Amino acid sequence: MAKNTLSFVCQNCGAAYNRWQGKCESCGEWNTLAEEDTSGSVPVSIRSKRKGRTFALESLAGKSPDAPRLSSGMTELDRVTGGGFVRGSVLLVGGDPGIGKSTLLTQATSMMARAGHRIVYISGEEAVAQVRLRAERLGLSDAPVQLAAETSVEDIVSTLSEGAVPRLIVIDSIQTMWTDTVESAPGTVTQVRASAQALIRFAKKTGAAIILVGHVTKDGQIAGPRVVEHMVDAVLSFEGEGSQQFRILRAVKNRFGPTDEIGVFEMTGLGLREVTNPSELFLSERDLGTPGTAVFAGIEGTRPVLVELQALVAPTSLGTPRRAVVGWDPSRLSMVLAVLEAHCGVKLSGHDVYLNVAGGLRIHEPAADLAAAAALVSSLVNAQLPTDAVYFGEISLSGVVRPVAQTPARLKEAAKLGFQRAVLPESARGETGGDAGLSLNAVNSLTTLVAEIAARGSRRGESNAPAEKNATPARFRRGEG
Repeated sequence: MAKNTLSFVCQNCGAAYNRWQGKCESCGEWNTLAEEDTSGSVPVSIRSKRKGRTFALESLAGKSPDAPRLSSGMTELDRVTGGGFVRGSVLLVGGDPGIGKSTLLTQATSMMARAGHRIVYISGEEAVAQVRLRAERLGLSDAPVQLAAETSVEDIVSTLSEGAVPRLIVIDSIQTMWTDTVESAPGTVTQVRASAQALIRFAKKTGAAIILVGHVTKDGQIAGPRVVEHMVDAVLSFEGEGSQQFRILRAVKNRFGPTDEIGVFEMTGLGLREVTNPSELFLSERDLGTPGTAVFAGIEGTRPVLVELQALVAPTSLGTPRRAVVGWDPSRLSMVLAVLEAHCGVKLSGHDVYLNVAGGLRIHEPAADLAAAAALVSSLVNAQLPTDAVYFGEISLSGVVRPVAQTPARLKEAAKLGFQRAVLPESARGETGGDAGLSLNAVNSLTTLVAEIAARGSRRGESNAPAEKNATPARFRRGEG
């Protein structure tokens, strides 16, 4: 009689243990271990008797045709995927609940179906009637998309194998799928891994492109075992704040295209609208004349993006000042604050510091150091920065402003949106490519920029008038009042 083999698998990272414990030692999460039966696997003694088959070996020389791509009909989605969906590829799309993943895929599949392709949408979380309601709200109910509400992988593969092979298959979501090959509940690590493997095998065999929708954890990571991310060809992350209308589609992994491109969408009552000029959208509600705001000229892939950085520096009443940042790396903010205090004489140890990237965009490049430093000093000394200026440059630990890549593209985008001047590194002056008609203020060190900003303002609560020699308040002086 075969002996049942039980193991406890972490539902967050996929680590296996021989006994239950409260905390997973691999990922540090609590109460994520679930008991799973692994007796369904084939014993080693039986597997070793299987005779292997021979296969042909090829050389490195030879021409490989370009992978045929299928356009989604949405320019921003094609930009992130690298030009469209590759035949036989599998994509994993993740995002917070309610961010708009199903809306994006419904719009994309409807456009592709109208172009004459066979598109299948399999929903494991919603009924067919619910998907139809969404399509009716988006005005896409006439699109010939084939719908089904099913969670059995074997039934899905058997149904899709009949007739013409679909060009695109959407599985919403992979956490609801289950297969008969393993004895675990749907949503567990074992089921997610086995279901994804069966769907990937079907995609590679038939040439159909598959999009898997995945859940995310509370910290924004794709839920389930990491091995699923390694199995698929591309991992797309749909980001954005639920309170804002902006949505960012970013490629975390892509075997057939770049990973530094982003797609920008705006959530409206009629679905997601593509944003062809993200800079104009991010700066549409900009506060002009407010201290602590600076415009950063950044690069996302091959696209220049202008975004506003907002800073607030206020005296703290706590023993340890607060450091809060949204949309930027907190470690990068700590480094900029240390450079300001060590080399520029800006004392921030007694102030709370808040930094925010307006519009919900997340910045990853170090070129935002100069804009962040300008916004912080502007808020501290209560000085207004020029409203027609953009900032970009990397700050080193010695206080030197280092050059960044693609300077001409940043300046061209700034000039297109009406900006008149740019603050950039001194060593990047020769790479401006004609400077796009902007007035350039090249700085070699951060100290120079801090001195220029401090000369235009004063600290909060202080007056620009010279202080009296007698600092005693008038109402406490003898002979007065």
